[in-house]
Amino acid sequence: MDQHRVALSRGILLAALAVVPLAVLAVFFVLPVTGMVGRGLRPEGHWDLGGLPGVLGLGYIQRALWFTLWSAAAGAAISVVLGLPAAYALHRLAFPLQRLVRAALLVPFVLPTVVVGVAFRQLMLGPLRFLHADQSAGAILAGLVFFNVAVVIRSVGAAWEGLDRRPAEAAAALGASPTRVFLTVTLPALRPAIVSAATVVFLFCATAYGVVLILGGLHHSNVETQIWYLTMNQFDLTGAAALALVQMATIVVLLALAARLRATPDPTAQRVPARPRRPRLADVPQLAATALLLALVALPIVSLLVGSLRVHGTWSLANYRALQTPGTHHALPTTATAALAMSLRTAVGAAALAMTLGVLVAVVVTRRAQSRLERRVRGVLDGVFMLPLGVSAVMLGLGFLITLNHPPVDFRDEPWLVDVAQALVALPLVVRILVPVLGGIDDRQRQAAASLGASPLRAFATVDLAVMWRPLLAAAGFALAVSLGEFGATSFVVPFDHPTLPVVISRLLDRPGDLNYGMALAASCVLAAATAVVMLLVERLRVPSLGAL
Repeated sequence: MDQHRVALSRGILLAALAVVPLAVLAVFFVLPVTGMVGRGLRPEGHWDLGGLPGVLGLGYIQRALWFTLWSAAAGAAISVVLGLPAAYALHRLAFPLQRLVRAALLVPFVLPTVVVGVAFRQLMLGPLRFLHADQSAGAILAGLVFFNVAVVIRSVGAAWEGLDRRPAEAAAALGASPTRVFLTVTLPALRPAIVSAATVVFLFCATAYGVVLILGGLHHSNVETQIWYLTMNQFDLTGAAALALVQMATIVVLLALAARLRATPDPTAQRVPARPRRPRLADVPQLAATALLLALVALPIVSLLVGSLRVHGTWSLANYRALQTPGTHHALPTTATAALAMSLRTAVGAAALAMTLGVLVAVVVTRRAQSRLERRVRGVLDGVFMLPLGVSAVMLGLGFLITLNHPPVDFRDEPWLVDVAQALVALPLVVRILVPVLGGIDDRQRQAAASLGASPLRAFATVDLAVMWRPLLAAAGFALAVSLGEFGATSFVVPFDHPTLPVVISRLLDRPGDLNYGMALAASCVLAAATAVVMLLVERLRVPSLGAL
């Protein structure tokens, strides 16, 4: 009877914890997305699916689908090829400035999309203009790889760091060459991590918005930018809804695949972390590949910085001083410095909300299940809170405008709506950082605390917080950095006269004039510096955050 009462009270407590994040997700994610899809598929108040095949059969729609597919696949493949040597060098070897190199290769993952777009645009119009690659598929692909190679480095690196060296050493002692050892021993052990990382990179590439919008111009569009074009230029909600449904179905499959790969046991590998060793002569190729990757990552950022400091062929800080003005012909309703303050304020609010919801979700989905049904429910909840990763930011932003404009959810003019939009983007990352940490805590420690009279809250503070405080800080840093650069949904809900800095950069790019373009470069550098500082602080915590994806 006591066990039944304990199980009942435990179930009630976990259900209460899940109510708040589920309510937020229902109002600010499910309602806007279904509202947008409903507007497209119920144009006259009743469901009309007959037009979907015709929409998907249009030439420009098929080109967008094909471009999304092949660019995401190519981006994932190139990211894996470039990321594997760096994952080995940064997680199996020990050399000077290693932590700084690791942080530098992690920063691109959280750089704002508009910053990356502007950086590569400046690179293609400046040092690499002889390639004539502006608004080309190659420029878009380079931007996608720039963003996502960090996912491979951290995900595969975390798995590589935990591999036992002895099987590889035994194979080498039997006469196997380093290549054969890698192909027959190391690669099979890393295969789940590699495939999982490639799946996540494919997901991020397929849902890219800002990079494709800025670098693709009128020549190339993926599903995300095509949804924006159909909605904003052609007012074709049916076509946008059709593309959104295809995108969401694909993302659900990818998330399920990634979750299965994370849960796949690796029978060939013993998770015995080995101390990093000093490099040997045989490690020179991996170190050289890491140095080359670092140079490739630095190239667009350096080009952006140099461009921001050059005015009419001379070195100058004029572009930075102009950030305190509204630009040429009043291109902006405010100054870029005011927009930076707005970005910082909303990012702090969004990070706080994402952390609150993320902790609640992580606690609910990691507590030891008492039955098969409870285990399945927790698995479903874990997947549900990953859905914002794969839904078009354009659909979410427009859904806010369309569905949150009448009682009882008349929130469209509320200033905190920007915080909520950014928090939804950061939430899946926070959950993926915290879930492995909480899931690794032995439940017997909580039971021991409870047997000594500790309340559930006291047991959580004593047992869980003692283990997760560093990951909590890392998750907060990631959420803050992601929120600082969020552009997709924010661009639709931010007040016109109080924009965030990414929105200001986009507006400056759309306005003619050398000063406006120079201001966009300078503002991009400021935003990149802010996110870089946050990520350098996160790296000092040494939490393998991206490995949890």
